[in-house]
Amino acid sequence: MVQRTLAEINAKIQARAAVVWTAAELKARVKEWGIARCARTVDVITTGTFEPMEASGAILNLGQTDPPIKLQRCWLDGVPAYTGFGAVDVVIGASQPSELEGSERGGGHVIADLIAGQAVTLKATGYATDCYPRASLETRIRKDTINQFYLYNPRNLYQNFIVGVNGGDRTLYTYLGPLLPQLGNAVYACGGALSPLLNDPDLRCVGIGTRIFLGGGVGYIAWEGTQHFPLQKRLPNRIPIGPAATVALIGDAHQMDSRWVRGCFFKHYGPSLYLGVGVPFPVLDEQVIEACAVQDEDIVVPVVDFAIPRRVRPTFGLVTYAQLKSGRIMINGTSVRTAPLVSISWSLEVAEILKRWIEQGTFTLTEPVAPLPRDRTFLPQDGLD
Repeated sequence: MVQRTLAEINAKIQARAAVVWTAAELKARVKEWGIARCARTVDVITTGTFEPMEASGAILNLGQTDPPIKLQRCWLDGVPAYTGFGAVDVVIGASQPSELEGSERGGGHVIADLIAGQAVTLKATGYATDCYPRASLETRIRKDTINQFYLYNPRNLYQNFIVGVNGGDRTLYTYLGPLLPQLGNAVYACGGALSPLLNDPDLRCVGIGTRIFLGGGVGYIAWEGTQHFPLQKRLPNRIPIGPAATVALIGDAHQMDSRWVRGCFFKHYGPSLYLGVGVPFPVLDEQVIEACAVQDEDIVVPVVDFAIPRRVRPTFGLVTYAQLKSGRIMINGTSVRTAPLVSISWSLEVAEILKRWIEQGTFTLTEPVAPLPRDRTFLPQDGLD
């Protein structure tokens, strides 16, 4: 029976002696070697994804002006930013649209441009006080002309999600992109067996303080994510049958790579942010290997009809990610084309980069300071009658 400690694994990493496999490599090898032999051999499994994560944002500290200003309203390249955290702290959300007429840009583009080293126009008004007398500010900022610049993403890495279809008679423009009428397409946003948290269904290996790959740099799991719902119904293999756990992530945007942080825009829906995230799993015991050995045919996801504009939409049942990745699924006897929003090839590359960092001894693993809760319910919101 294999039993390792995180300290033992980190010692091997620092000695550049750790055996590291990506999740894809593990899934292929476990079929030949079995769980026990794999557990004896490998020290760390790396996972990765590159997908739109609109529940993301950035926090910037501009530094104070002379005379000083207390920001009241602020726009970055025409995108409204929030200023209620001190005099010159600015928060911008990835899904915040620009107020410039006809612009297909938003907060995700501003964040990506800053990470790429580009200049961004800042316009702001101030709330004049005796200690902050300045009333307006217009300038251009870059990441090297501001102080703190970090991502704080309140909801990333959904543990499973949904497939979107449209049973109606007109095209629908959604956060999954265009859904064609009469079941013209089916779109999914999760990488299935490659997706990080589906390789750790009971959240044994991750928690608050887990070090990760975030946007090409180093980040951390900061908290449970919003809409965290670990009590989602699950299969006997502990895989949830729909959206379940989520995490909040944080990381220094100064060190990120623009290849892994990209603004995007969904027609008639709005802006978002494509983000690369990689999570390492220490092989502490055979249970880690058993969880990471999950295959696409072992994971199901609900097919949801967006033509019904309700909080709880009807579904056409469950399909597996193996079926989705084949390019077509059957819905009520109709063959429907499938398309992923997640980039499978770039997800694999994130896992490979994280593997290389660990093999080179530049990225060690962290012990969570607290577990992620496993008892959260999901509360809906109903307005007053």
